[in-house]
Amino acid sequence: MSFSGPITTNMIPAYTLRYPQKSIGKDDDYLEISLVKYNPPGFIDFDKEKKTIVSPTGSDKNSNVEMIEQTIQLPIPSNIGDTNQVSWGKDEINPITAVAVGGVNAVLGSPSLKTLRNIAEKSLTASGEVILKGGAQDLIKNAVISKLVNSLGANTSTSGLISRATGQVLNPNLELLFSGVNLRSFSFDFDFTPRDSKESKVVKNIIRTFKIGMAPRTGGTNEGAGLFISAPNVFILTYKSGKNDHPFLNVFKPCALVNMTTNYTGSGSYSTYSDSTPVHMKMNLGFTELNPIYYEDYVTVKGITGVGY
Repeated sequence: MSFSGPITTNMIPAYTLRYPQKSIGKDDDYLEISLVKYNPPGFIDFDKEKKTIVSPTGSDKNSNVEMIEQTIQLPIPSNIGDTNQVSWGKDEINPITAVAVGGVNAVLGSPSLKTLRNIAEKSLTASGEVILKGGAQDLIKNAVISKLVNSLGANTSTSGLISRATGQVLNPNLELLFSGVNLRSFSFDFDFTPRDSKESKVVKNIIRTFKIGMAPRTGGTNEGAGLFISAPNVFILTYKSGKNDHPFLNVFKPCALVNMTTNYTGSGSYSTYSDSTPVHMKMNLGFTELNPIYYEDYVTVKGITGVGY
């Protein structure tokens, strides 16, 4: 089989590409990777009737995808695993700032101007009492001194001056606070050692399919081509056991193929068959999930088997 001219997805066979070329038994484990058209997530909307924020992608693992264009079945690579992460970061707030924030929150939530004035007075009084108990005069004096000295080109701070004068610092109330979510990434290594011409063509098509699938689209020769670039395919990864999903291994959300490396001299030297197919090839695929993992993915989404995400 030979190819020439522009590469299009129509040049990839529609049937399932499987390596090695052998029948899958009911107890055989493998990795199934499907190429699908990317479905843009859109924008977050507000449901006026339910008065809730609606995410366009939600927690459905297939919300970013459309119909399957191609399926590839490969042996489960060695050293598979998953890493779930969330971000936590250190945060500080000293007592004076805490009191001030409490006062501002009370003022912003007040129902009337009279109540606002009363709350403001009480907040300032409370702040004053807290500050006075901790030595407000020294605090204010050192704050003024640091500002004055810094205006002359120095580099000092209020807390630094207090520490030098009294050996004390304001309690920072250091805590570890949740700061965000992360996207998971997966890397897989595959070895190809085709045993005949039929398997050589399959390996060639598998490599070509991944390269085409991860490539963005410019629109070809259509009107307006090049004005916009369309997203590549996204990939649905599934560990399988026979015809069923694997009963233990992790589940994937739709992924983008962000990195692909192909080594055509897998044994360290260049060697080919008579049809010029390399004897040993290695392929590395790097995937990143499109959406983070949420608590609701485990408790509300049906059909999640094994350890879940």
